[in-house]
Amino acid sequence: MTERKVKWGILGTASIGKRSVIPGIQESSRNTVRAVASRSLENAQAFADELGIPTAYGSYEELLKDPDIDAVYIPLPNHLHKEWTLKAAKAGKHILCEKPIALDETEAAEMIDTCQQENVLLAEAYMYRHQKRYEDIKKRMADGEIGEIRALRGVFTFEGSQNTSNIRFTKEWGGGSIYDVGCYPISAARFLLDEEPSAVTTHAFFSPEHGNVDMMAAGLMEFSNGVALSFDCGMWAEFRNEMEILGTKGRIVMKAAYLGDQSYDLIQNGKVTHVEDENINPYASQADDFATAILDEKPLKFSSQDIINNIRAVKGALTSAENQERVIFN
Repeated sequence: MTERKVKWGILGTASIGKRSVIPGIQESSRNTVRAVASRSLENAQAFADELGIPTAYGSYEELLKDPDIDAVYIPLPNHLHKEWTLKAAKAGKHILCEKPIALDETEAAEMIDTCQQENVLLAEAYMYRHQKRYEDIKKRMADGEIGEIRALRGVFTFEGSQNTSNIRFTKEWGGGSIYDVGCYPISAARFLLDEEPSAVTTHAFFSPEHGNVDMMAAGLMEFSNGVALSFDCGMWAEFRNEMEILGTKGRIVMKAAYLGDQSYDLIQNGKVTHVEDENINPYASQADDFATAILDEKPLKFSSQDIINNIRAVKGALTSAENQERVIFN
């Protein structure tokens, strides 16, 4: 008997879908991609032909009406996440939505409430959290291998300043580096520490050449027991994506924390142990974890409350930079 698979539709032809998410779904064991939609049928068909997707639609609405589709992936610009999540939920589709899932926690709460009312699942596409190494690292932290945790440092920057028409440079659409890449070290710190921050202070460079979005930002996010995440993020800088966890007896360093190979260094008393975790495609793991929740009726790996807590922290970091003030989370 052939195991049932989740049948996916893709809302949009964004590069992240083409480059990473769709190949990951296709590689996964419990999923299949059946359709893609664009606002142009010609674009959708060309995209479908290139990726071997059976059906193309010339509108998102048409795809949502397809009774053969179980779940949709939404890689649309940030300001459209809420609109199309609500429409997909009301069409009875489960939803994997790109990060950040919403522009603020009020939007996120409405999206979650609607999905619960329609009895569909909603997940946020932080693929790195589905890597095995993060669970391994969390266990090492819990077991005291690097002693008491003192601090975390996370960075994610890239050079993308030349294309000034990039949607990331439209403030009203949820543009800027904090929403685009700063959300990674923020979410990773919350995940690794298993707690929520109490406050954040962020300083940013807002570029008039790029819609006055934050092209570079640096911040301090406060957690309990004097622990803090120091982070920086940017879209006009050399590429880096790193995370360091500092303890009293050692530290753990991921030189490719979100993108790239899934190794890390465990450093104790100056001795470096390089740990090579299996490089399983995190986009495939993300899809299979989502499929397990749908097909086996198991809880999602990350809760609805996690979605709200994360966007609260990310939005707080941006608000701090905009208002030049320390933001305290209640």
